[in-house]
Amino acid sequence: MKFDSILSEMNGFGKFQTRLILIQLFSRIILPMHFLLNNFMAAVPSHHCNISALDDGGLFENLTLEQKLSVGVPAESDGTPNSCVMFSKPQYQHLSGSNSSEDAFTVQCQNGWVYDNSTFKTTLATEWDLVCSRKGMNKVTATIFFIGVMTGAPIFGFLSDRFGRRPLLLVAYLSSTTFAIASAFSTSYVMFVIMRFFTGMSLAGISIISIVLNIEWFDIQHRTFSVIIISLDWTLGNWLLTGIAYGVNEWRMLILAVTSPLIVSIIAWRWLPESARWLLANGKADAAHHYIMKCAEMNNRTKSIASVTPRALLESAEAETVDKKYTVVNLFKTPKIRKISICAGFVWYGVAFTYYGISLNITGFGLNPYLTQFIFASIEIPMKIGLYFFLEKVGRRPGEMTSLLGTGLALFINIFVPQGQWVARTVVGVIGKAMSEASFTVVFLYTTELFPTVVRQNALGYTSFVARLGVSISPLIMLLEDVWQHLPAATYCAVAVGSGLVTSLLPETLNTQLPQHIEDIEKPR
Repeated sequence: MKFDSILSEMNGFGKFQTRLILIQLFSRIILPMHFLLNNFMAAVPSHHCNISALDDGGLFENLTLEQKLSVGVPAESDGTPNSCVMFSKPQYQHLSGSNSSEDAFTVQCQNGWVYDNSTFKTTLATEWDLVCSRKGMNKVTATIFFIGVMTGAPIFGFLSDRFGRRPLLLVAYLSSTTFAIASAFSTSYVMFVIMRFFTGMSLAGISIISIVLNIEWFDIQHRTFSVIIISLDWTLGNWLLTGIAYGVNEWRMLILAVTSPLIVSIIAWRWLPESARWLLANGKADAAHHYIMKCAEMNNRTKSIASVTPRALLESAEAETVDKKYTVVNLFKTPKIRKISICAGFVWYGVAFTYYGISLNITGFGLNPYLTQFIFASIEIPMKIGLYFFLEKVGRRPGEMTSLLGTGLALFINIFVPQGQWVARTVVGVIGKAMSEASFTVVFLYTTELFPTVVRQNALGYTSFVARLGVSISPLIMLLEDVWQHLPAATYCAVAVGSGLVTSLLPETLNTQLPQHIEDIEKPR
């Protein structure tokens, strides 16, 4: 008897599955809060050179702040003080309205910067002066974090396929909490980025293990619905991030605040079940039978599976492949799974690259960052409701292609919308964000259905690794605006369209059973 048939008999979406989702709620809501934390933690408030030492005999000290800025800092075209240079000597002629540039030599900021703390009390930029010539270091904090995620994904993928979903999830909980707290108490920039690297590495385990553990407990009929429900954790986390960041405007306290839900997750871990699919695929029929009976009991379906025994489960798991150990290498050994792995890698790269290109650039729409973050989070609810019906009726492959090509189209249109038209830019940007979020929701479901149980976690680790490679590069793409203002948007657009086209090479998985072994993929259909 196939495991999907057993799940259908004992209700593939009952109280057991509902409890499974709720137990993991607190760990999953912290993922968007940490992944998008740089929008607030690394925000760069308005700033100008500290000109307090710019004096030539006492006259400067008697000026008002506005007058000091007028004589000490060059003005931009919009009248605001320049952020990175100052006059070498006070230009008192500016007080009389003269624009004479005689002796108006400019130099880099000599004594640090003065920051506007009306919105953000402290950020990484203000803590370590990551502005002007050091602004790249501010972008690198996000890159290093996602390199950690990229590193952690295949490691946790391999270990959870080898030792199980449940124990590795606890490891991810504990290590994420430890390194996040350590990053909040960092005493130097170097220490901070190292701690953020390991935080990202640990959070990767939560991200990929939790989605697989959930999906492996749902039957075919409820698989799409379950993924949409699970993805709402990300939406809830986005909303919470907006509220928490608004109330906590010190970056150290903000890290602690968004990490705190993990304490609940660590306590609730004891009630998490192991994946019965993984147990069967690894010959642990007695343990699998234990969890299957618990599921049936909670869903009031004990009688319907009374004939299911550990021996019958073991026989159904195709004992000839039970003792084989699988690694990422197995994703590329045989022709069909190799093609799927390569194409899935391209798709994941494009999905993550464009999603974070939009999500980490919330100041690019001209609105308050909190408002932009809230709008981006709010659009996800109606999008995911519509996405459910689309995936159920049309399929996974068309859903992924449509969402990626739609993201590329929105990015392309925004290139031609003038910077001053913030309403139009925001509307198009929100549509692009919704399509990008849709592509991320679909790709998780699609990937778990494409790969067999014996390498599913390895596959999620591999694809997540490729995705985080894209995410690591994504924040740095914004630095290309110094070359051409629209080059970042054009780059994101090209990648979205390209990965959307690659999706057409993948097979459809709508209403198909989850494959158990690689042989299920390779045999003729």
